[in-house]
Amino acid sequence: MLNTKTIIKTSFLTAALALFTMAQPASAQQRDFLPPMMGWGAWNAFGQRISEENICSQADWLVKLGLDKLGYKYVCIDDGFWDGRNDDGTLRLQTKKFPNGMRKVADYIHSKGLKAGIYSDAGDNTCASRNVEPWGLNVGLAGHEYDDCKLYFADWDYDYIKVDYCGGNNMGLDERKQYTKIGDVIKRIEKEIGKNIVYNVCRWEFPGTWITRTADSWRTTADIIDSWEDDEKRAWGWGLKHILTRARYEQAYTGGGHYNDLDGLQLGHRLNDQEERTHFAMWCIYSSPIVIGQDLRTLSEKTLTLLRNADLVAMNQDRLGLGAPVVQREGEVYVVAKDMETLHGKKRAVAVLNMSDRKQTIEVCLKSLGFVGGVNIHDCFSKADTKSEGNTVSVTVDAHDTQAFFFVGERQDKTLYQAEEAWLNEYQRLANLPTAEAVDASKACLGAMVQNIGNSERNYLEWRDVYVTKGGKYKLTFAYAAAKERDLKVNVNGKDVKTFTNLNTGSWDAQWSTCSVVVNLKAGSNKVRLGNAEAFAPNIDYMRIEAVK
Repeated sequence: MLNTKTIIKTSFLTAALALFTMAQPASAQQRDFLPPMMGWGAWNAFGQRISEENICSQADWLVKLGLDKLGYKYVCIDDGFWDGRNDDGTLRLQTKKFPNGMRKVADYIHSKGLKAGIYSDAGDNTCASRNVEPWGLNVGLAGHEYDDCKLYFADWDYDYIKVDYCGGNNMGLDERKQYTKIGDVIKRIEKEIGKNIVYNVCRWEFPGTWITRTADSWRTTADIIDSWEDDEKRAWGWGLKHILTRARYEQAYTGGGHYNDLDGLQLGHRLNDQEERTHFAMWCIYSSPIVIGQDLRTLSEKTLTLLRNADLVAMNQDRLGLGAPVVQREGEVYVVAKDMETLHGKKRAVAVLNMSDRKQTIEVCLKSLGFVGGVNIHDCFSKADTKSEGNTVSVTVDAHDTQAFFFVGERQDKTLYQAEEAWLNEYQRLANLPTAEAVDASKACLGAMVQNIGNSERNYLEWRDVYVTKGGKYKLTFAYAAAKERDLKVNVNGKDVKTFTNLNTGSWDAQWSTCSVVVNLKAGSNKVRLGNAEAFAPNIDYMRIEAVK
């Protein structure tokens, strides 16, 4: 619910649909940007009980429901189509499930104007084969990377692959080496056959920043379950709240056609209406792949209305392909935002997420969103267009709900950069290593900070788009905390400009101080890096920028 004063007549729907058209996948020779994939996936709907008949029926229904016209183009087969390997190592197909072969299924999907997706594992065995049937034993990619990928993409003509890790765990593989090896094979085959292949890594945690150079998308959490909270009866998965809590501080790693994957949609089950709105809206503004996980033949009108929301789809498919960091926080209510269509332009996507268990009202600060003066506001759910001339906009959000908007207005240069929105070069969630990470800190600005920076040349924090309209001298002020003496090196646009020594506030997260340096910034985008190659740096809260006259 949005409270503003003046109704305006601006229509955003046409713009949203036009934007989507511009964001269609590029050719194999233009891999610099692909929008997040959208479509349907077999696992949540059918598990391993897939067949030629039910896969083809989903392709039919994707078109029948008109979802293909909004961008839901992929029909993705998951675990359960093999029957082991032949003596020569080639894959054997379950002919009872797929009597006409996998190429026939891909051809049928393509005949509908859609794209076909398939599944494998980085190691030896697939995930479902562990507890169900032996057909998935030794059918993974390990040791067969080129031959299997050639079969999937050249011989069978599939366009997308999800690569799991149960077999990788079973073999004790090195994630980075194996997923990179598979990615290199995919790139080789792309050149051989002349088309894009979308590569999704399903490792159940953020693997490390190396993945952003390897895959088109990557899972960041355990499997999603259809509930708000985690459920001890389904300990293998995470509830919606848990996934969104993690996603807050991982937005820097989405961009340039490569995306954090928050897992498939769990609509139409146990989530209430508000939680479903949050589920879809946050996946869209975070630029996550959108994979419908339900049998399309049984979708309710309520779920279809959500999936057909062209404004939210436009957020997801925007040509910038950005994540949406937190720009304002009031307790458990978060405001996240990202530029739309043009970097530092007039249009921004905004979501107000209420993680609490009660209805709340927040005064959204226009300055925090980067605007100066009045803004035009489009409500992506109600479709109402309003205008605000004040400094704040009052937004009321039900428990577990999200309100989503387009804001359009005059922009001002950003002056406050949170540490938790920065690129952390060695960030990862797999190894028990003290690499830099964003964590909650109640005394920090917006309730978060970054710890474990430094102790190596590569373990740095970097704001990669410090944008100023006019070049010149600027004072950079850093908020830090440390319970022991620590040094902090500042590098701007590749040049070391200052090392602060013996920084100590007497606390790691409760007592904060600042240090400042005057630097030259060029007009446009700049990079500011913080680190310490020899030892750990202090914890960082934010960077403030002020022009020096």
